[in-house]
Amino acid sequence: MEKSVLVIDDEAKISRLLQLELSHEGYAVEIAQTGKEGLEKALSLTWDIIILDVMLPEMNGVEVLKQIRKVDNHTPVIMVTARNTTPEKVSGLDEGANDYITKPFEIEELLARMRASMRNQLEPAATTSQKEEKQQSKLQVDSLVLEPKTRSVVREGKRIELTPKEFDLLLYLMEHKNQVLHRDQMIQDVWGFDFVGDTNVVDVYIRYVRKKIDHGYKKKLIKTVRGVGYCIREEDH
Repeated sequence: MEKSVLVIDDEAKISRLLQLELSHEGYAVEIAQTGKEGLEKALSLTWDIIILDVMLPEMNGVEVLKQIRKVDNHTPVIMVTARNTTPEKVSGLDEGANDYITKPFEIEELLARMRASMRNQLEPAATTSQKEEKQQSKLQVDSLVLEPKTRSVVREGKRIELTPKEFDLLLYLMEHKNQVLHRDQMIQDVWGFDFVGDTNVVDVYIRYVRKKIDHGYKKKLIKTVRGVGYCIREEDH
């Protein structure tokens, strides 16, 4: 059975090229050329994957993704951008994008990222019970307490509000406390894909989390291991 792809891109030449190439690879492709049209199609039908441009008329791609994720957390979405900037990627990833690709790109790279995103989307179903079992008990590092089931975070009795991805990153750090975690490893395990060459995304999110859990406290819990990555621990070793 053909896998269905929704391409949301206002550049007719690119949309047509993607339609031809993806159809040749056996995908059933539908095109939308504005943000509003793309959102309507995204929510009215079931898709195996969505290719979503950032710069769109009527509604930008990040806003389209935000609206999609309000009702659909399952369908993989790959964002397409003409600007290879970390803040823009962080914005899309924070709204639930599965991957990013920068124009111009080779069709082979897009196909590989599509396969990886769809494959990763299937993996959690097989491990849901294991994750739930693993997340029964609270995690604690010094005065920082995280409750996986309720997704709550408290330090010294003060509740800390985190975005979904900030929470996922902190959860990952606390599950591996006292371990030095490489940036590449964190990208793969927290974001669920291989975001090659853009581990700056990790640095940006670490900065966000640090500001919320370490700022204003004498003891800093998240440590930087220069040239490697990060770890969370109670004491300096």
